[in-house]
Amino acid sequence: MLQLQKSLLLLLCPLLFIACSNGDEVDDQIETITNFVLEVEKLGDGEVRATFSADNASFFRVNFGTSGEVPKRVDGNTANFTYTEKGDYNITVYAHTTESNFVVNTRTINMNAASLGLDPNTGYTSPDSYEGFKLVWSDEFNGTSISDDWTFELGDGCPDLCGWGNEELEYYKKENTSLEDGKLVITAKNENAGSKNYTSSRLITKGKQSFTYGRVDIRALLPKGQGLWPALWMLGENIDEVSWPKCGEIDIMEMVGGSTEDRDRTVHGTVHWDNNGSYANYGGSTKLTTGIFNDEYHVFSIIWDQEEIIWLLDGEQYHVIDITPAGLDEFHKPMFFIFNVAVGGIWPGRPDGTTVFPQEMKVDYIRVFQEE
Repeated sequence: MLQLQKSLLLLLCPLLFIACSNGDEVDDQIETITNFVLEVEKLGDGEVRATFSADNASFFRVNFGTSGEVPKRVDGNTANFTYTEKGDYNITVYAHTTESNFVVNTRTINMNAASLGLDPNTGYTSPDSYEGFKLVWSDEFNGTSISDDWTFELGDGCPDLCGWGNEELEYYKKENTSLEDGKLVITAKNENAGSKNYTSSRLITKGKQSFTYGRVDIRALLPKGQGLWPALWMLGENIDEVSWPKCGEIDIMEMVGGSTEDRDRTVHGTVHWDNNGSYANYGGSTKLTTGIFNDEYHVFSIIWDQEEIIWLLDGEQYHVIDITPAGLDEFHKPMFFIFNVAVGGIWPGRPDGTTVFPQEMKVDYIRVFQEE
């Protein structure tokens, strides 16, 4: 009997081995996904189309990145989806050989106001009044000509301040500013003027409109791209007498453009002053959670009083400085406004092959409120 059992076991073992081997061979025959390609196209009014292909894929599942969405199996090599809200979305495609064997490919897409087919004037709008404050000056840019409150600064800053002190690459021209649909538009162009390869505009209210303290709201749509440097800022009215930085400078908004390091979605608020004969500055920044500043309008604000300067984006504080120390006397004197779009310079660097011209900064309004 024992001998018979041994004989049967010898007969069965090869069969068991063959079965296990066949299973391993089946697993080995699952071919690897290769040449997985995913492309995403915006079709307008919020609709996008994902197109995908992969060698050895049996079927695909797609997730368009909305909250609570489950990947869905699709027939063929395309899938369409319509978004209804602005935001950054991760479109993920799963290429399957079997239910449990797959490879993933992802693309991120930004659905801004233009992508959703919304009014290009969308974006944040600030209140037109504040309790305890009165409106003391504003420019809504609704006329047919630029107000006499503004003066153009022309050229490249030479010979006294070549490159405007920042190694900028633009030549400022009056012709690069216009009024369109109730907006002040400053256009940066890739064109020759003077010894420069770029042109833009720079406007100031010096000698016309200067203020000490108050709340300033500026609603604007910013340009984008490597080398662009839009700014909404202030300088002391006494600059001709004491020079910079002793006149003081308040940068309500600066952005150095570019897709790297989230530049197109980050703005900065900074002050500059003279600290006992030495240059000093103090700044902060804030970043959009989705999209870039070229997508829609935002409101850049400061609240400035005897004790501090607060910076706000769309009504939310992101930076503050205490200006009560005696060494910050610059920020207790009148200052005028400057609007400009620089090209190049020490901070943003030069435009490159990714930079698209022309680029525009559009200002909807500037409003100055002071305590009653």
